[in-house]
Amino acid sequence: MPKTDIARRVYNHAWKLDPIVRSLLDTDFYKLLMLQMIWSLYPKVEATFTLINRTKSVKLAQEIDEGELRAQLDYARSLTFSKKEMIWLAGNTFYGRKQIFDPEFLRWLEDFRLPEYELSKADGQYRLDFHGPWSHTSLWEIPALAIINELRSRAALKELGQFAIDVTYARAKAKMWDKVERLKKLPDIRISDFGTRRRHSFLWQRWCVEALKEGIGEAFTGTSNVKLAMDTDLEALGTNAHELPMVLTALADGEAAMRAAPYRVLQDWNTLYGGNLLIVLPDAFGTAAFLRDAPDWVADWTGFRPDSAPPIDGGERIIEWWKAKGRDPREKLLIFSDGLDVDTIVNTYRHFEGRVRMAFGWGTNLTNDFEDCAPLPNDRLKAISLVCKVTEANGRPAVKLSDNPEKATGEPEAIKHYLRIFGDAERVRQKVKV
Repeated sequence: MPKTDIARRVYNHAWKLDPIVRSLLDTDFYKLLMLQMIWSLYPKVEATFTLINRTKSVKLAQEIDEGELRAQLDYARSLTFSKKEMIWLAGNTFYGRKQIFDPEFLRWLEDFRLPEYELSKADGQYRLDFHGPWSHTSLWEIPALAIINELRSRAALKELGQFAIDVTYARAKAKMWDKVERLKKLPDIRISDFGTRRRHSFLWQRWCVEALKEGIGEAFTGTSNVKLAMDTDLEALGTNAHELPMVLTALADGEAAMRAAPYRVLQDWNTLYGGNLLIVLPDAFGTAAFLRDAPDWVADWTGFRPDSAPPIDGGERIIEWWKAKGRDPREKLLIFSDGLDVDTIVNTYRHFEGRVRMAFGWGTNLTNDFEDCAPLPNDRLKAISLVCKVTEANGRPAVKLSDNPEKATGEPEAIKHYLRIFGDAERVRQKVKV
């Protein structure tokens, strides 16, 4: 595949609309896996997803033109899965399994379109909501985030001339390659791309994926982006996300049912998937609460993805829990994926080397690290902490507590209610960068 001159394309493009999301496969793989479970087991659940900008100092409505945003969202709504994409989903092997997607689900997916959106402004921010069946609104999360992040990048680059843009990308490439050189020195490292949601752009994400593929070889295990996996012949990676326990807990009646909901999610997951897909995401309502109440069978799952605690602290907590359950951590897998930079990856790898199997899902710091790359200071090229979370299920508030209170989502009274049920043990407030 010929390499795209990203800087020249950014400077020269003069199309009326340059679509940011050009395919419904331009999403994270775990979205499709979760979607099949939602379609199969919870087809009548209604769910609302809402854009949340945790970097409140950045006023998105002042940086991004509303007309451009609506045009991109409308274009995404016009997309359907192509025949080529459906054939690839049906015929490819994922996680060592053929036909991981049910033929009936794929037939339903052929006619899928993203539902309507609601867009407004308040206090310099965009209010963006997606209402409707959970089986439809769930797929808005990734394209919505990708669209807003790339529109922000485009707006920042409009301020630069052709040579300044060229210098900016040259510096970003050199910065990225320095990271690759550091990672190459770690034997048996396993790195995957998890950077779709907050990427600088689709073209830049593809460049980073191809750089990792060449730079670290077999140590690069794949990408969460389904389209990039298809286009570059890589493994599509990803298991499940917080929305599953958030929705099922919101739907539960009574405190006992709410405490049991995260484990019901795992049971549901196991009805559809198994093997390497049996990865536990424990922190939706705090890892300490999850481990405290977890049934013994959870210890038999392949591994955990500690997502909001510091990676070394979170990993140590899970290793001790495995030991207490009589399991050998060396036979287990920890997937680290929260706010990783190269220093964090290197330090975490060296800390746990030989004690547990490890994998790293590298996100924003891989696909959107343009800090100090522009010839002139440009804060608008810095990544921000932008998420799109489920906020309501069947009219009930949905909550995420997280191991870091700064990453909690939900109405204040609902968060207080969840804290009374799950507790506040070992939750540590930390500054959130991305």
